[in-house]
Amino acid sequence: MPNNVIEIRHVSRHFGPVHAVNGVSLDIFEGETVGLIGHNGAGKSTLFKMMLGLIPPSAGSIRIHGTPVHGSAFRELRRAIGYLPENLAFYDNLTGLETLQFFASLKGCDRDSCPALLKKVGLGHASHRRVDGYSKGMRQRLGFAQALLGSPRILFLDEPTNGLDPEGIREFYQMLNELNQTGVTVVITSHILSEIQERVQRLAVMKSGKLHALGTVQELREGVNLPLTIRLRLQCTPQALKEALNGTVIESMDTQDDTTVIRCQRAHKMELLRRINTLGENVHDIVVREPSLEDVFLGYAKP
Repeated sequence: MPNNVIEIRHVSRHFGPVHAVNGVSLDIFEGETVGLIGHNGAGKSTLFKMMLGLIPPSAGSIRIHGTPVHGSAFRELRRAIGYLPENLAFYDNLTGLETLQFFASLKGCDRDSCPALLKKVGLGHASHRRVDGYSKGMRQRLGFAQALLGSPRILFLDEPTNGLDPEGIREFYQMLNELNQTGVTVVITSHILSEIQERVQRLAVMKSGKLHALGTVQELREGVNLPLTIRLRLQCTPQALKEALNGTVIESMDTQDDTTVIRCQRAHKMELLRRINTLGENVHDIVVREPSLEDVFLGYAKP
């Protein structure tokens, strides 16, 4: 079994009558990337801040590597934690290198590691340019470099790809994957669900302050029981297809020209595919589309 890095037990945080987080328990393991998703106001940011020790819980406990998230012991442990906030703020009159060296000094890290770190995140060419000339994507890369200072073993990343172009997003997740391989644990929030669905090991769905669902994308798909789509390109007539599928359970079937789209529950998928296979060479193409993470999230978010 992998090591349990973060232990959250029955954690709540109340702001007066508002229960921002309400009775959340969660284990996060070494070397995995966990996505924290939910509507605005679901409690994600509050839970993030409690894991970082920025605000205390009203009830329950949080431990990182067995250390409670408060007191002098955690202040020392926090040096092994990297954090990228959603909203970045830098001194615009400093260069990228000076900015990173400033944060290195605050964190007690080696300032000499800053040039290589800027190169790693794709800012080596702009290290001596003032930050006020950086694009939004460049500022995001600089923020990621700041989070990587001191080679942290845990990363908390809040909307980390804001402003990045597709190439930058791919490079970012390649770096996260490499970090996972070395045992770095990552907790990430993102509203771009299509971007993270194949890039996290597990997802935690927050709703109204509670942990509503937890698991792999596939486990969440199966839990919400949404229909999937089978798209066919056929040479045979619609009647021949209907005869092949006679007696099977489908939700809908629509045909336009040589393309037929069938919606069915997961439990009936294999039987449908076996029946379609009896049409032999009349089947030119089959595409099975699983519910997207957006579909799954909206399914869990329903009242």
